[in-house]
Amino acid sequence: MLTLPPAVAQHPFSADSVALLKATWNFLDVAPGVTWKQAHLKEKELFHSNQNINILDTKLKNRRVSFGFVSADTPGDSVRKLIPTSDLLTKAGAVAAVNGTFFFVKQKGSEDQIKLDGVVLDSTFYTPGKPLMEHKQAAITIRKRKVTIERAPTSEPGRQYGWDKKLNAPNVMVTGPLLVWDGETVPLQKNAFNDNRHPRTAACITREKHLILLTADGRNAQAEGLSLHELAFLLKQLRCERAVNLDGGGSSTMVISGQPYKGVVNMPSDNKMFDHLGERPVSNAIYIRKK
Repeated sequence: MLTLPPAVAQHPFSADSVALLKATWNFLDVAPGVTWKQAHLKEKELFHSNQNINILDTKLKNRRVSFGFVSADTPGDSVRKLIPTSDLLTKAGAVAAVNGTFFFVKQKGSEDQIKLDGVVLDSTFYTPGKPLMEHKQAAITIRKRKVTIERAPTSEPGRQYGWDKKLNAPNVMVTGPLLVWDGETVPLQKNAFNDNRHPRTAACITREKHLILLTADGRNAQAEGLSLHELAFLLKQLRCERAVNLDGGGSSTMVISGQPYKGVVNMPSDNKMFDHLGERPVSNAIYIRKK
């Protein structure tokens, strides 16, 4: 059973805290200090819906693993590519991974900045004259062993364009929306992407300085998916101090080396079935690798 804080009185999701506490979680150590946790909550237990949740959990100071980003593209490629997260896991030589950023379906490549070891593979795409979209307002950065979630300036919106180019980190993955910042839920715009239920992928840093990578399956009666409001609440229950959304929908995939179905452990929705075979090609991923 996961250890969660007590439900907050009168919170609209208080009953869901109880459901999480009572849920049966399966645990497996997939690398030194890295635990895979999985729960299938049925009978409309969580948010009055069925949910299938997978979590990767490790201390940031776990010196037996390293963290990084891997891209379908490499510097100098003339043609952009999309490949499944399971193939990105193999490319990185990693033990576990989840899908990364939003990407262009036709022209391929990431829609937002991906920097690997100081080399920018994709730059954030801006629409001139329009406010910065929510999924361009946060980033995961990796500096040696330090994994951080960062955000665009909030006090001066005019400085948001190009904010990610100023991040002093060799590894950058711009993504969003930002869900939790310094322990508080971040207000979200009211729109279908945020308010409707979809498969979701997220990353967070907990109060105890753990890295959590999470997928919640969706678009199926056995796993209905989460709104971003529900996802933010769930991440706070996992004691996330800072949390950010990654690409979801048919992209949401978690892979673990050595598991069946090319390592795919969640139920990706691209084939409209509740199985492990609906993996979608993506632009990049965040991984955990044994040292």
